[in-house]
Amino acid sequence: MAMGREFKAFLVKENVLALAIAVVVGGALNKLVTAVVDDFIMPVVAAATPDPTLWQTAVVPGPIPFKIGDFGSAVLNFLIVGFVAWRISKAFIRPAPAAAAPATKNCPFCKMSIDAGATRCAHCTSQL
Repeated sequence: MAMGREFKAFLVKENVLALAIAVVVGGALNKLVTAVVDDFIMPVVAAATPDPTLWQTAVVPGPIPFKIGDFGSAVLNFLIVGFVAWRISKAFIRPAPAAAAPATKNCPFCKMSIDAGATRCAHCTSQL
């Protein structure tokens, strides 16, 4: 029973559940982007090139064919997923706010801590 509680604490403390959800959502996003690129963007790219069949052909310099359309689709998928991930990270990961000005400062004469807005030291009564 204690092992179950420890495992649950590990899952919650280490954000394993959030990571698992992120992987599932990322996989679904990848499938969605692949479908958009293959079904909508690549036909437009093929129509815009001088030879519309170029993206469906394969270069065969030897026994291994290199599919131009598959590679172009993979590059576009990477760029779109990378851009989306970058924008999401920019939206959710904010830089730490700058440290606020200290509320106190040290008197240059007696070295005691005084209010930062003070014009006279409360300890030695020196003009600041």
